[in-house]
Amino acid sequence: MQSIYQLVETQFEAVNTLILQQLHSQIALVEDISQYLATGGGKRVRPLVVLLIASALDDADNPCQVELATAIEFLHTATLLHDDVVDVSSLRRGKPTANANWGNASSVLVGDFVYSRAFQLMVSVGNLKVMQVLSDTTVKIAEGEVQQLAEIGNLALDEPTYFDVIERKTAQLFAGACESAALVAGADTAISEAARDYGKHLGLAFQLVDDYLDYAGDTEALGKNVGDDLAEGKLTLPLIEALRQTRENDAEAHTELSTAIANKDLSKISTIVEIVRACHALDYTREAAKRHAELAASRLEALPSSPLRDALSELCEFVVQRSF
Repeated sequence: MQSIYQLVETQFEAVNTLILQQLHSQIALVEDISQYLATGGGKRVRPLVVLLIASALDDADNPCQVELATAIEFLHTATLLHDDVVDVSSLRRGKPTANANWGNASSVLVGDFVYSRAFQLMVSVGNLKVMQVLSDTTVKIAEGEVQQLAEIGNLALDEPTYFDVIERKTAQLFAGACESAALVAGADTAISEAARDYGKHLGLAFQLVDDYLDYAGDTEALGKNVGDDLAEGKLTLPLIEALRQTRENDAEAHTELSTAIANKDLSKISTIVEIVRACHALDYTREAAKRHAELAASRLEALPSSPLRDALSELCEFVVQRSF
């Protein structure tokens, strides 16, 4: 990943600087939480793909791309603040969440502040098509989060519905980020659509690996608690596939899975992981991530051949192979 970041190092540093500037507030509590978020780490993959797409389309020196990348990161950060409140999460990126430190009310309101900053930056970009894309994107993200909430504990949740949820809540922001970068660069419709498809499939792969790691990772590497999805009653692909297989082949394991999910029983996490592994539901999830990563890479053929395009392809491989 370091070699990929180095290709857009100057622009990435400009994004980090702009993040700190734009999160400044004269309200002390807003300033405290915002700076905590800004220095909280994270891969910042979404602004990275904006800068890589821009550079691949020979638009690297356009200051609007830095503003766009920062806006995308703010949209992501705001959703994380709100998600942590909804999910009652206590750990993210290896640190206590903002709601754990400052409470739910402060986290929600600062999330609104960060959202507002994102839209101020979108206005600065000055591209009505980009405003339309990202406005639509935020609506779909909100719908996805509500849809996921409505499906909590639903043992009948099927795979198509799961993919609909993660496309809205995760893949849409990747897709909107990539399409917007192409639009700011003045790309034609074919390239803009290819960039959007790249982002969508990259985002799906990213979320699938996140869901895989919730049962296959470890807390120190992830920077968040393993088993959070089970504790929240979320059915992700590893559980959906494990439930399907045990329903057909192992009544005892199926009952154990169903009971743990219904009770949000994190004390059963080791047993659940054993069942999920035994029926190859983790392998099934990672293979699905690989397929979407390959689909993402295939859409890059519409972009001019360059080291930047190669880096975008390498990013697909990183997303699938990562352990954090």
